[in-house]
Parts: sequence; C-alpha cells; structure tokens
Amino acid sequence: MRIPISLCLGLCLIGLGPASAADLKLLTAGAFKPVALELVPEFEKKTGHKVKIENDTAGGLAKRIAAGEYFDVIVMPPAGMAQFLGNKVVQSSGKPLVRSGIGVAVKQGAPLPDISTVDAWKQSLLAARAVAYIDPASGGSSGIYLARLFETLGIAEQLKPKSVLVRGGLVAEKVVNGEATIDMQQTSEILVVPGAVLVGPLPLHVQHYTMYSGGISSTSREPAAAAELLRAFADPANLPILKKKGMEGP
Repeated sequence: MRIPISLCLGLCLIGLGPASAADLKLLTAGAFKPVALELVPEFEKKTGHKVKIENDTAGGLAKRIAAGEYFDVIVMPPAGMAQFLGNKVVQSSGKPLVRSGIGVAVKQGAPLPDISTVDAWKQSLLAARAVAYIDPASGGSSGIYLARLFETLGIAEQLKPKSVLVRGGLVAEKVVNGEATIDMQQTSEILVVPGAVLVGPLPLHVQHYTMYSGGISSTSREPAAAAELLRAFADPANLPILKKKGMEGP
C-alpha cells in the first residue's frame, strides 16, 4: 500500500518536533536572575526550548561547577568564570552581558536614610538599628566588596554587632520582615522584593559595579540551543529590560 507523500511529510515533521526542542539548565548569579526570568518566557515561546533557572552566589556557583554539576549555560562574574574557561566552560563562548551596581533599601513606609554623600551614608549606617548585606563568606560579590569597604572607611568594628549577614538570596527581605532597617545588595535583587523601597545607589565615589558574563558548558548536551539562549541574553534590544531591572549594558 502506498502512503500519500503529504502524510509522510506530516509524520516526519511530527517526529522532528520534539527532537528539535531542548531542555536547558541555566545556572545564574542572583543579580541576573530577575533579567533571566523576564527574558526566558519569550525565548521559550520563540524557540520551543525549555529553561530551568537555578541561582546562587558567585562563590556558590563556582563550587557547584567545580563539583561537576551539570548545566548548559552559566551567568556569573567573569573573575569567577575565568578558572573554568577552556575546561568546564567553552573558552570562545564567554561574553559580557550586563553590569549591576549596589543599591540601598528600606522597608516601605520607613524614613529614607540620607545616602547623598559618602559621609552621610556612613552616618546613616552607624545610626541604623541593623544593617543587612550578603555574607562575604558565601561568596556574594556585593558582600565581599562591602566588607572591604567598611574596613577601608574605618567603620567595620562599629557595624559588626549590628550586621545581619545573609548567606544568599534576597537581602531586602530582611528589611521587610524587620530583622534589619537598611539593606545593601545588587539593585536588581532589591527591586524584586515586595515591600522594599530602593532609596538609591551607593554614593558614586564608593559605588562598585559587578560585571556578569555568560558562557556555555563544555559538557552541554544541547550546545546549539545553549548558544541560542546566550545570544538572547546578549541581545542589545534587551537594554530597556535591563534598566527596568536595575542593571545596565556591559
């Protein structure tokens, strides 16, 4: 019995459908997660691929990669990714995606601290009941920088008893639940916390921008789809979304 050509073609296309769609795993630093959550649904709709997003601190990501955890795409600071280029991350795939500065937040309705100058910001921290930021020991970029900055400014010992150190995640939740009165973290992570208000960025003279780069795993089972996702993240047309999420282009 002869099968009509049109039926054969239809069956072939049906067979190709599922094979052309990929399941991807994205490991990302927390600061980039809000951007990923905004971009991934459109990427999935456009390509048919599915993306599982997992986030951690930069230090946490480095430990997971070193331990051999499977992933397809990684987004983290380039300094942390450098050790994996050429082995666990394809050397030629690395590309800068965004940069993010550190912001200051308080609970909605609370008085806004003066952060207009470095000295005003210092006094606001010293007057605060409790100050929350990422625990440097967890490998979070903003926490590492702030701890060093407090030492440089000579206020580390004064802040130590009132510091609320967060191992990872959204530090601004600590001002919302009352554990802290001032929070400092990447601006993009502050903006996603309901009940937290962004006072503004750190004063310019002490501001610190963290770059986030993307790369493709050398063991990805779907390297072509992973490359598509990385291209979607690097698209210059994303700039309005980056700004909305408190980030900037690279």
